[in-house]
Amino acid sequence: MAWTERADPPRQAAIALGSNLGDCRATLEGALVELDASPGIRLLRRSAWYRSAPVGPPQPDYLNGCAVLEVLLSPEALLDRLLETETRFGRVRAERWGPRTLDLDLILLSDLRLDGERLQLPHPRMRERAFVLVPLAEIAPDWIDPLTGLNVAALARQLPDDGGLERLALQS
Repeated sequence: MAWTERADPPRQAAIALGSNLGDCRATLEGALVELDASPGIRLLRRSAWYRSAPVGPPQPDYLNGCAVLEVLLSPEALLDRLLETETRFGRVRAERWGPRTLDLDLILLSDLRLDGERLQLPHPRMRERAFVLVPLAEIAPDWIDPLTGLNVAALARQLPDDGGLERLALQS
């Protein structure tokens, strides 16, 4: 669906990106380019990249960030597109919370609330994770979490600490 052929008003989606295998920065940048080129998706804003300690088994540190997309896709179709993108960048699901070339999580989709088997919105663990809330607060501080009624900036301030995040300088 081309942007000039909109049938419905678009929604905004917040996604979290992460990588800790291979050339992480190139993978994350490439994923954003690929998503922006996908029919029905347009990249609106993206955060800086942040280095963070892993959650789960011993593994390398992650590079994380967030992006806001404008989408003309259903929640399930957007999830499918994110999973397809992970696969194209070499994602293999071998172990829960294990290392990965690319992780794309749908965090928020406008003010939508879903509690399905495949997809929960807002993302059920977003409020616990500095590596999601800090970069998301950088680009969408006023986005309201439909479950708590708090904006993303307030949720980030409620975190007990920043999770050891290190904001990385932009490359020229």
